[in-house]
Amino acid sequence: MSTGLPPLRALQAFEAFGRAGTVHGAARSLGVTPGAISQQLRLLEDHAGLPLLLREGRRITMTPVARIYHEMISQGFDRLARAQEFVSAQRMSEDLTVTGLPTLLQKWLNPMIHRFQAAAPDTTLRIVATHRETEPQLMDLTFRLTYGLAATHYPHSRALFTDVCFPACSPEFLARHPEARTSAGLARLPLIGIDWGMDESVAPHWSHWFTAQGTPLASPMRTVAVYSLSSLALEAAAAGQGVVLAQAAFAGPDLDSGRLVRLSDEVLTMPEAYFICWGLTTMTHKPARDFLNWILSETKAKRDMRCKKI
Repeated sequence: MSTGLPPLRALQAFEAFGRAGTVHGAARSLGVTPGAISQQLRLLEDHAGLPLLLREGRRITMTPVARIYHEMISQGFDRLARAQEFVSAQRMSEDLTVTGLPTLLQKWLNPMIHRFQAAAPDTTLRIVATHRETEPQLMDLTFRLTYGLAATHYPHSRALFTDVCFPACSPEFLARHPEARTSAGLARLPLIGIDWGMDESVAPHWSHWFTAQGTPLASPMRTVAVYSLSSLALEAAAAGQGVVLAQAAFAGPDLDSGRLVRLSDEVLTMPEAYFICWGLTTMTHKPARDFLNWILSETKAKRDMRCKKI
């Protein structure tokens, strides 16, 4: 067994195999032949000095050790990809990158971004929707829009607004279930959940809504589906699948168009705020300063309203 690093091609083939699940899938993703992938996998096993793959006929699976090894290697390739993104961003000079939580970009930023583009026509925006937080040291001409404690990951951040939630459903669903307008009736109906992928204490859930309304739950809630994106949950509600705990910042267009109906004037305030974050050198660029000033101006009314309530 060698204690040095194995060949990069062998690591790349192994990472692709673990991601695709098959030799042929790895070959397609890398644009090589299955034979080339198999050769690199054997080379990596020889370098490691222990079996990494279990071969049963044509079926190949990873050993438990190989799965852990693959996870660590994948993290390395992920960091390499981020580094390349950083270098590519530097080639774009005055281009400004804004990364953010997918639904926050789609439902909140996207409908109003034309106002910034009109004010700064010479600035090209690159919008990247991802749950993955950005590496702080790679944020030269980059902003991150995120939620809650994730903002502490960055050198600089400013709160944008604190959102509120309320039940909403399609008009057709409400016509079939008029009891949805009462909290007790709502507790008996199909509910659409959202998996925030974080500590439940900092994310709004149906249990928080019913507790705030003082509605005891005699039986478990009827959750018909749980979505990883708020935008998908809103679409499911608009399609009549059930009731969603909608965020005001995201549901506005659907409420205005009549695709969704708000079921209560009461609101559940979200535990954390949404933030804009940036790196150590971001503010040395005029396009970045212009964007920060614009987005803080756009959200000033919401922050002022929040301060008055407090």
